[in-house]
Amino acid sequence: MDIETDITDPTITTPAGTPVKQVSVFLVNRVGALMSLVKLLQDHSIEVLGLSVQESTELTLLRLVLSDPEMATTLFMEKGIAHTSCTLTVVQLRPIVGTLTECLAALLAAELNIHFSYPLLVRPDDFPLLALNIEDPDLAASALHSAGFRVLMQEDLSR
Repeated sequence: MDIETDITDPTITTPAGTPVKQVSVFLVNRVGALMSLVKLLQDHSIEVLGLSVQESTELTLLRLVLSDPEMATTLFMEKGIAHTSCTLTVVQLRPIVGTLTECLAALLAAELNIHFSYPLLVRPDDFPLLALNIEDPDLAASALHSAGFRVLMQEDLSR
């Protein structure tokens, strides 16, 4: 696999579809707060596909990849739950060709910084998925795609 591909080449395409959105929520550090939020989502047929929890003294930052981020955003607005959203790059990792090292090398070759990452709970095709918050998600998707990685869109996760 050639990870030195020129990502500025106009013939290189990125995957079609809706980019994966992460919804972030601050929870009060209280026993059962995470379960209550997940139950609220479940009651509205929204699946949690991935999550990252970062605790501090008073609050917990909960980052979520959901089956329907738009519906979740509407639900959070209706319930008065403060939230933000951002675009993620979700890449499928494979043994031998498509390892974590090769993924990171492709991003390094494109000179892209990773702000944070976490694995997802779902595994389409039985391969692990890595959610990445990268400074330029479009360039990251192009770099990974041109290096032979499968970059997933929201439609790939929300089936």
